[in-house]
Amino acid sequence: MRSEKLVNALVDCVNHCNYCADACLDTDDIGMMKDCIRTDKVCAEVCSALAKVAVIERANITDLVKYCAAICQQCADECKKHDHKHCQDCATACETCVEACNSYLA
Repeated sequence: MRSEKLVNALVDCVNHCNYCADACLDTDDIGMMKDCIRTDKVCAEVCSALAKVAVIERANITDLVKYCAAICQQCADECKKHDHKHCQDCATACETCVEACNSYLA
């Protein structure tokens, strides 16, 4: 299946984004983390939606894959601003997802 690598990256990204958003709620300065939390939540939702339709044969997902890659890059960029391990791990998962999106589009 052409989309298998993509779906695996998407699911991993969803898990990391959800974990990161939840872990950010436990930080001492939650105000500093609000952009990270919001970006995590949007990224998780977009990746989740794409994962659901990417497994449908012949679904035209090109535009959604492009959008997902952009959102994942935004999330990675935001998470990289923070030193927390969960943020760094999330940034890595998001970048892996961007690579999978770009590979799917190639």
